[in-house]
Amino acid sequence: MTNYNYPEIIKWLEQKGKVFYGNNFKIFEEDIPLITSLLVYFLKDEITAKTIDIDLDKGLLLSGPIGCGKTSIMNLMRFVPEQKSKYVLKPTREISFEFIKEGYEVIQRYTSGNNIQNNVRNYCFDDLGTEKNLKYFGNECNVMGEILLSRYDLYINKKIITHITTNLSASEIEAAYGNRVRSRLRQLCNLVAFDKVSIDKRK
Repeated sequence: MTNYNYPEIIKWLEQKGKVFYGNNFKIFEEDIPLITSLLVYFLKDEITAKTIDIDLDKGLLLSGPIGCGKTSIMNLMRFVPEQKSKYVLKPTREISFEFIKEGYEVIQRYTSGNNIQNNVRNYCFDDLGTEKNLKYFGNECNVMGEILLSRYDLYINKKIITHITTNLSASEIEAAYGNRVRSRLRQLCNLVAFDKVSIDKRK
């Protein structure tokens, strides 16, 4: 038996969402199983994690169609974990703009195990796939592909966690970043997915 009252925690999370996103924010009934899985992960509920096949030592790859609520949910989940599990939510498009301005040191910024931002080394890379391959002084670079490969090494060597949100399917990830990245992501993250026909909640 779990020690957590998930219906009550979901009510609390919905109230938190109303504070941040306005009174129209709501957690839809069909999303409760997915959100419960995320809560199990961030609360480090070992008993329930085993029953739903969530590896508490890996990160999360949250996928789903545009507008299903991936970013807002991962934003709210930052209030749930213990300090050591805290993470920075970083849009991949912002990283691509940083790369245009600053070049390859941007990759180092997100892959150095010694670089602590507000005592946080864990990141959630938001909207993977919305950034494009970029050129810096004529050299093209798949910035997020390089970052993810290095984050895998950080995970293996230092257990530093990476979370990701994306609209891309597994095959689309492979097409954009290569088979090596897709393979590493399987080892780096638990896959948690919204239903493919999940409604656009921004409407």
